[in-house]
Amino acid sequence: MKTTVPWISLPHRWRLVAAALSLTLVCGCEVIRPVVSPHPNFYSLADARNTATPAQSGPRAAVTAPTLIVSPPHAAAGFDSQRIMYVRQADQLEYFAHNEWIDTPARMLAPLIVAAVESSGAFRAVVQTPSPAAGEMRLDTEILRLQHEFLSAPSRVRFTLRAYLVESVTRRVIASREFDAAVPATSEDPYGGVVAANRAVQAVLENLSAFCAEAAREPRGWKNEQ
Repeated sequence: MKTTVPWISLPHRWRLVAAALSLTLVCGCEVIRPVVSPHPNFYSLADARNTATPAQSGPRAAVTAPTLIVSPPHAAAGFDSQRIMYVRQADQLEYFAHNEWIDTPARMLAPLIVAAVESSGAFRAVVQTPSPAAGEMRLDTEILRLQHEFLSAPSRVRFTLRAYLVESVTRRVIASREFDAAVPATSEDPYGGVVAANRAVQAVLENLSAFCAEAAREPRGWKNEQ
């Protein structure tokens, strides 16, 4: 009987098989290897409170001065997340992929409002809700925009806040105002925008503090509850 001898010897054939298996394993590892995303950078608005200096610091509030209750700020749609928003075209919001606020702007803003208004000296106390305390006036605020605008050079950050002062007993709106500040960015990147955002927030808080103090000092027949 005639035996056909393959043209590739057996040892050499096994070497080819081993090489093919090794290549398959390497390719498989490349496929299943997890994609490592860069760690996000987190930023805060806390610096605005540390550097804020009210335009006019009033004297210590009298015992007959009203108590102000500060409601949790709200935010317009699109600005109620930790994403740092920017604009390259009008009315088109985008956000930086790997740069975020440490919390939503509204939650970061609440203690900054309390500190700014308290420093005016126009109120007997400034209390942030939730709290069992009662007061003669309530401050409601809404963030309309906090965005890094790349619409001109240099870019700038715009912060717009709407505020309402409400008489607690009657629920009547005593005064309302919209505050807006636009600050040039120190650099054309997320960090430059964050620095500008802090300055814009500082400017708005100074004006908000003056606005609340003016309303508090108007004679409205406040009575001392103590």
